[in-house]
Amino acid sequence: MSISNEKKAELIKTYALNPNDTGSPEVQIAIWTAEINNLIEHFNTHAKDTHSRLGLMKKVSRRRHLLDYLKGKSESRYQDLIKKLDLRK
Repeated sequence: MSISNEKKAELIKTYALNPNDTGSPEVQIAIWTAEINNLIEHFNTHAKDTHSRLGLMKKVSRRRHLLDYLKGKSESRYQDLIKKLDLRK
């Protein structure tokens, strides 16, 4: 389940560090979080879709690795992103 181009552009605009930024960790994590949330909603109606569940686990793993990278690079950016995306309960 991918997100629409409009939603992706909105996420890039919100989390970008500068106007031409599309590849910073913050932007990538925000996009993956939106895709993960879409997949979670998909599983509410299609509980037995194991093929898509594998894709969800891969996305979660990639996001986790990038979050670890961001935490090592800049703790303050990591904490700000966690709060903005509401990732920790």
